[in-house]
Amino acid sequence: MQSVYIAGAGAGSGKSVVVLGFMEMLSAVNQRVGFFRPFAPQGTKPDNLTALIRSRYDLPFPPEMLYGCTVDTARRLLGAGRYDELLKLIMNKFKTLEECCDLVVCAGTDYNGLVSSLEFDFNADLANNFDCRLVVVVRGFGRSQLESLDALRIAHEMMRERGGNFLATVLNGVPANDVDTLTRHARELFAASENEAIYVLPEQTALSMPTIAEVRQALNAICLYGEGDELNQAVSNYKIAAMEVPDFLNYIEDGALIITSGDRSDIILASLAADVSSSFPRVAGLLLTGDLRPAEKMQRLIEGLRRTKLPILRVPTDTFTTTMNVSRIEPTILPGDDRKIAAALGAFEANVDVDDLRERIAVRHSDRVTPIMFEYELIRRAKARRQRIVLPEGADERILRAAEILTLRQAADLILLGNTDRIHRRISELGLKLDGIRIIDPVTSPDRERYARTYFELRKHKGISEQLAYDLVEDVSYFGTLMVYHSDADGMVSGATHTTQHTIRPAFETVKTKPGVKLVSSVFFMCLEDQVLVYGDCAVNPNPDADELADIAITSAATAAAFGIEPRVAMLSYSSGDSGKGEDVERVREAVRIARQRRPDLNLEGPIQYDAAVDIEVAHTKMPESKVAGRATVLIFPDLNTGNNTYKAVQRTSGALAIGPVLQGLNKPVNDLSRGCTVNDIVNTVAITAIQAQNENDAAQEHVQ
Repeated sequence: MQSVYIAGAGAGSGKSVVVLGFMEMLSAVNQRVGFFRPFAPQGTKPDNLTALIRSRYDLPFPPEMLYGCTVDTARRLLGAGRYDELLKLIMNKFKTLEECCDLVVCAGTDYNGLVSSLEFDFNADLANNFDCRLVVVVRGFGRSQLESLDALRIAHEMMRERGGNFLATVLNGVPANDVDTLTRHARELFAASENEAIYVLPEQTALSMPTIAEVRQALNAICLYGEGDELNQAVSNYKIAAMEVPDFLNYIEDGALIITSGDRSDIILASLAADVSSSFPRVAGLLLTGDLRPAEKMQRLIEGLRRTKLPILRVPTDTFTTTMNVSRIEPTILPGDDRKIAAALGAFEANVDVDDLRERIAVRHSDRVTPIMFEYELIRRAKARRQRIVLPEGADERILRAAEILTLRQAADLILLGNTDRIHRRISELGLKLDGIRIIDPVTSPDRERYARTYFELRKHKGISEQLAYDLVEDVSYFGTLMVYHSDADGMVSGATHTTQHTIRPAFETVKTKPGVKLVSSVFFMCLEDQVLVYGDCAVNPNPDADELADIAITSAATAAAFGIEPRVAMLSYSSGDSGKGEDVERVREAVRIARQRRPDLNLEGPIQYDAAVDIEVAHTKMPESKVAGRATVLIFPDLNTGNNTYKAVQRTSGALAIGPVLQGLNKPVNDLSRGCTVNDIVNTVAITAIQAQNENDAAQEHVQ
């Protein structure tokens, strides 16, 4: 495997998107991927791109290992005419890092004026000396099709003249309508270059605007109010507020950053009111100048507001200087900005042949699986065949933020349930981009009567009346589940604001269990440092008997296999093998007998203690003849009390990522969220639900054939 050097062909190429895409693609199949930059632009402090990569991919290297040298060192050596010495210095640092990795992604210089006339040559020299495959990123922003193709050709020829070992050329930031045309022309232009790929990425609106957090960082501003997701609000324009309030209100636009003196209480109040008003555009934030804080009573008023999340920043400069500083801010991607990360990865993955690139780099797939590898594979598989996933809690902030990320990553076609006006208002208040997403109000939906008839027919033997069925279907959980039952949606995810019982009861009553499956159970995917284990059942069945435990084990093994995990099943107890006696261990022993009888092909062991199941040294002592002991991937707990406490203990003490609970055994996928779930939990659960739906659709097709 060769490392990769990603160089911009000039300033403003947007190579960060390509760097992020490569890191995501490579980290998904190999955990020993490093990152390197020739210069440390800000002294000892990591630049934004390095901070993002280091944080997102949990790189185990100190910041100083990720840079060749400081800008001051480079300037001194270049000024003394010691160019070769600079190359050697940077190359030595790169090779030191490369020895610790399987491959390294190197992001070239930023055209920040250090060696402006030599920068193109400099990046080519570094790539050659590093023995890297070269990826050139050409700016398409603000260029016509002809200008973009000319820039592509010139960059290609210049790199060829310097002997670059090309991997790919990326034309980045073209209008979406031009992508197909430019892709065709670019490939015709370089048809003779069989060993390299040509890709065209569309311009992403979400990436072309700075966020409030970026404004804060660039101006070194103090954040007075708003320290959460609201800092990731995009700034689409900025307005200088120097006039009276009635005139000022005429100029507010959606996503505006209001710049005003810190003593203008009237403008501050008007901005806060406009932001929560349904008849005015959404304000992205307030930037107070002159090093002035709002008046004391104004601060008290702001702190007492319940509905506003408007960020308010303060800077020491005057209004004119502040405005000039804001106008010079270049958009970037900060660590933790999930919206921009999703937009960048969505654009990259939709327009780049990831599998082809991996083959060109000759990437070796690792047997180990890290959390980021597992999450990447979930998104990759979900987007391969997009499924329709219904989200009943459509007005919840976490659901909406997750919906935006899933939409940007193109992982699923989402349907939100709830009051349409309220959901649209929440989307606007949060500044999210969910244009075109489908929203259904169960109360007014034309399908309500059809679903009510279905529910009545399914449940009339339980004494359900037609009117009660009609009333129940108004509930979002029942409506969403009946969408899945009727194949108007492929799966459902709920539970962010509803109880587990409220989420899964409609599924028990309508969707029901698969043939041969006696009960619905659950698993958690436990993403440890270098492997993924499946824990079941940690969420649904309190005290399963032997027959139910066997059913949970068999179903959990099938779930593991569906997600690429080879099932080696351990039926857990407080003793291993024949050493223990007692009612509880006998129940597990009987469950093992039943499971083996029903599925003799499964690798299954039990009763077995947890340490013997996962630790090879303990396994050699306690169960040396077992094919599962020490290598178990599916761990079945004897009861809910044990399972729930164990998964939480492992999650909290080891830092493992716990994805679930994932329900299994239903005819169609319905999954429950924890009411304390994060946005990332929702994204992962929707992706899992989509994959389950794919598998169910495949099984249905096979049955038809």
